[in-house]
Amino acid sequence: MKASEFLTAEWRKLAIANYAIDKSLLQKFLPNRTELDLWNDTCYVSLVGFKFENTRLKGFRIPFHSNFEEVNLRFYVRYKENGQWKRGVTFIKELVPKYALTFVANTIYGEKYETLPMFHKWETLGDQLHVEYKWKKNGWNQFNISAQQTPLDLGVNSEEEFITEHYWGYTKLSESKTSEYGVEHPKWQMYKVNDHSINVDFAAVYGQEFSFLTDQKPVSVMLAEGSEIIVRAGKKR
Repeated sequence: MKASEFLTAEWRKLAIANYAIDKSLLQKFLPNRTELDLWNDTCYVSLVGFKFENTRLKGFRIPFHSNFEEVNLRFYVRYKENGQWKRGVTFIKELVPKYALTFVANTIYGEKYETLPMFHKWETLGDQLHVEYKWKKNGWNQFNISAQQTPLDLGVNSEEEFITEHYWGYTKLSESKTSEYGVEHPKWQMYKVNDHSINVDFAAVYGQEFSFLTDQKPVSVMLAEGSEIIVRAGKKR
């Protein structure tokens, strides 16, 4: 039996930058009973900016909290249950512009949210789609992508499929306790990225151990259209 629906929303225009990182840097963030999930023997962390739209919590729309930006830094894990691997993500930190979201996520669910001023802009110029996410900490940080405006289907066994097809979330509650929740959505279409720019103070936003990412080029940059999503109620592991 599936867990009850905790949250429904749309996740739209997901800008994703993937960085290769030494596995040892993530060990202290790794939830108990999970292990790192690698792409072609490479350990990735991803900077992800996107927009929440039409958000409902247990079926109810919360005034002034239906549409907002989120930017997160995440990595990829897997958890074995009954001989089968469940592929998921773990967040270093999630940024949102609403204090109530941060309070609920951190105090009730043990997440690592932070509230910051945020801004986004989507526009179409000619045959180009431009997507921008900005957030303010130690000055304005920004992530911009220019892409062709016609989305394409995911390639089978592609890097894009690996990045977007993780359907579980794992949160480290303590050294021995892990929270697991399910995320459901159809396969996302992807836009072909033509150009991007990233200006982020990773040390200020995500911690000194990630400062090297400020000057490191991502291995790949992606833009997914997104879709309606369902987040199922979590349980402890």
